[in-house]
Amino acid sequence: QVQLVESGGGLVQAGGSLRLSCAASGRTFSSYSMGWFRQAPGKEREFVAAIRRSNTNTYYADSVKGRFTISRDSTKTTVYLQMNSLKPEDTAVYYCAARSGYVSRLVYEYDYLGQGTQVTVDS
Repeated sequence: QVQLVESGGGLVQAGGSLRLSCAASGRTFSSYSMGWFRQAPGKEREFVAAIRRSNTNTYYADSVKGRFTISRDSTKTTVYLQMNSLKPEDTAVYYCAARSGYVSRLVYEYDYLGQGTQVTVDS
């Protein structure tokens, strides 16, 4: 069983930065691939970024590539999403997800999902 708790969301001006954190419980955290998803009002939940269990590969949606960075600290059972050059269209609830298998861009393939943290980018 893995529990995920996101934090770090908030209100930021366009062009600013935020760092989201996802604290994971469970002794097998290092065996999970981790992902970030987001859902804006009236839209479907979409893939943002993912990182493999081994930390050797990361994956990004085209809309955030070059601006967002996903990383994980296995010793602290935490995964991060550094978000730079934020745009109003990045406004959404951001969710952390864990998957026991290979990384996926599909949220329904993840085994666990956090409650989400709100990110609002003001123009």
